[in-house]
Amino acid sequence: MRHLKARAVKDSRPVPIPPHFVRLLRQHIAAYGVAPDGRLFRTSRGGLLQETGYGEVWARARKEVLPEREHASLLARRPYDLRHAGVSFWLSSGVDPMECARRAGHTIAVLFRVYAKVLAQTQQRANDRIDAALREWNEPE
Repeated sequence: MRHLKARAVKDSRPVPIPPHFVRLLRQHIAAYGVAPDGRLFRTSRGGLLQETGYGEVWARARKEVLPEREHASLLARRPYDLRHAGVSFWLSSGVDPMECARRAGHTIAVLFRVYAKVLAQTQQRANDRIDAALREWNEPE
């Protein structure tokens, strides 16, 4: 099993997840269980997933569910791409960048470097929120 980057082999990191995903996770565990050591993802015999096998299954799944044009694109080419999509979604949803960095296991510097384009797209939303707050603050009662 791969350990966390820049951490001790047995180290762990809590990652809070929204209630919606908690429900989905509980349903999945109820239906499929976990490996004896608690791992959620495992082979059909309960063994460790190897990156090559995981990639092969992912490639087949993409081909099965994506329209041909999207399958030919870079969309979710690797499972790791979903991590980037998730962090981008958090940021574009207005989640505080510090919280996004914490959840992703990034430093704030890495977050700003990797997700600068996403952060730049949130400027108008931020300006709108500030403008609305200022209008509310300045309105006489």
